[in-house]
Amino acid sequence: MKQRPSIALLIESSNSYARGLLRGIMSYIHEHQPWSIYLPEHGRGNVPANWLNNWHGDGIIARIENSKIADAVVKSSVPAVDVSAARLAPSLPWVETDDHAIATLAAQHLIERGFQHYAYCGDHRFNWSCWREEHFHQSINNAGFDCHVYPQSTRRQKAIPWEREQQRLSEWILQLPKPVGVMACYDIKAQQLLDVCRTINVSVPEEVAILGVDNDEILCNLSEPPLSSIIPNTHQTGYEAAALLDQMISGHIVSSEAHLIKPLGIATRQSTDIQAIDDKFISDAVRFIRHHACDGINVQDVLKSIPLSRRVLESRFQKIIGRSPHEEIMRIRLDRVKQLLEETDLSLIKIAERTGFQHPEYLNVAFKKQTDITPGMYRRNQKTQEKNH
Repeated sequence: MKQRPSIALLIESSNSYARGLLRGIMSYIHEHQPWSIYLPEHGRGNVPANWLNNWHGDGIIARIENSKIADAVVKSSVPAVDVSAARLAPSLPWVETDDHAIATLAAQHLIERGFQHYAYCGDHRFNWSCWREEHFHQSINNAGFDCHVYPQSTRRQKAIPWEREQQRLSEWILQLPKPVGVMACYDIKAQQLLDVCRTINVSVPEEVAILGVDNDEILCNLSEPPLSSIIPNTHQTGYEAAALLDQMISGHIVSSEAHLIKPLGIATRQSTDIQAIDDKFISDAVRFIRHHACDGINVQDVLKSIPLSRRVLESRFQKIIGRSPHEEIMRIRLDRVKQLLEETDLSLIKIAERTGFQHPEYLNVAFKKQTDITPGMYRRNQKTQEKNH
């Protein structure tokens, strides 16, 4: 019997990006010959454990984040593939996300929302953040706009205490022209921006629209408001890394040039679900609707919050937003209905109560008018998709 190749995976499992890589590797194994996997407990940036110096396996897939890991993997003399943007082992084949494509997609997403002002908030300790900054800045400039960049003192500065970073982020956000579309280098930085905006009473997305990267669904949906995020194809990245390693184990020569994987798209949530609005009264009306739509408000309640007649509100709202105030109220309510159908087992009566519908029958009619199916069918379809996925 042919012995299974013994493969070490030096990839942490503490974040959604790394778990996506592992799922891609797993898919490759399931579709091809089995591997004997060694997945030690490993944190991002950890120094190599002693076992690696004396390991005699057949291959390694590693997220190489420091020079000690790089040296240990290279010295092991076994076939290895790097899945880190740090690029500390240039002799190894390298599979990474396409940061140019990510930044271009982010710029397109924000430009489509009509902003005149743009900004990038990154972390210069990481190559991928610097590359995304460069490409986002270029994309925004090519579109004829300026891009404000969060200032950082040195490229490889250590992480500073959160209290100090929070103060610096607050000062930066306050001085940005508004409304502004902001790309954050990844979801954790985007969540920090959301927290800061809430602390200094800057409205998201009306004044600052924020877009992250990685689409960590738990992090994005726990954010307030829920965070829009670019979806990297981590599954394909892991799958490609496994395929390259398999070729190397079989004796094929694999180039050390970059294998870059394009993102899948954008998961649009509330943090960028906006058209840039220069009209203060319409901006205030949109903000009021977003905050209170599920409280059962109507257009008359909106009018109480701004000094406009109904005719002027309807006209200006339709021109800027492309929907009437009533349609916007219903859109937000029904988006919340979909979320509750997907994420909870609440009855339709309870969902109606939580989304501003006086009767579940009215919710049912409104939902079917928008989606062509009933709420019950929508919930069943979502559960079927989850099982298939």
